[in-house]
Amino acid sequence: MLIRSFVETYGYYALLAGTFLEGETILLIGGFVAHMGYLNLPVVMLVAFIGSFSGDQIYFCIGRLKGRELLSRYHKLEKRVDRVHCLMERYHDLIMVGFRFVYGLRILTPVVLGMNKGVKTLRFFVFNAIGAMIWSVVISSAGYFFGYAIENLIRTVKHYEIIVLFVIAGIVMAFRAARRFRRREC
Repeated sequence: MLIRSFVETYGYYALLAGTFLEGETILLIGGFVAHMGYLNLPVVMLVAFIGSFSGDQIYFCIGRLKGRELLSRYHKLEKRVDRVHCLMERYHDLIMVGFRFVYGLRILTPVVLGMNKGVKTLRFFVFNAIGAMIWSVVISSAGYFFGYAIENLIRTVKHYEIIVLFVIAGIVMAFRAARRFRRREC
């Protein structure tokens, strides 16, 4: 009861913060918790959209204003920046929609896109909104339907739990009997 109350009170705030920063895991959990009935799935999708979209817009603006300065401090990011540039050359608009699906490039990509003067702010805004919408629906739905899979697995296990219990008991009794038999031989 305490967990349900906590999730119902703070779940959307945690989801907003988590999707603002990175978010895949927290959004999967949000979808799963919606399946359990603690949160509302369409609201989970909306909150995830807002968090993801606004976070990436801010990262884009940081890239526009201070991107080169920031990246000059963090030389370890050079390989990732090069990867983003390479992907941008090949898949220009698709990167703006799908970067949040590429592990390890989620926060860096909008910063690098912001540094690229060839990427117009309005264009990024539109593609970011499309990408955030797709991402929030797909990932939260995956968590929601994962809840169905877990529920079905539990139901299936419960159906067979008596059989499993008897099999385990039989194995334990067989090992004990074998042990006793070996002890008597000595």
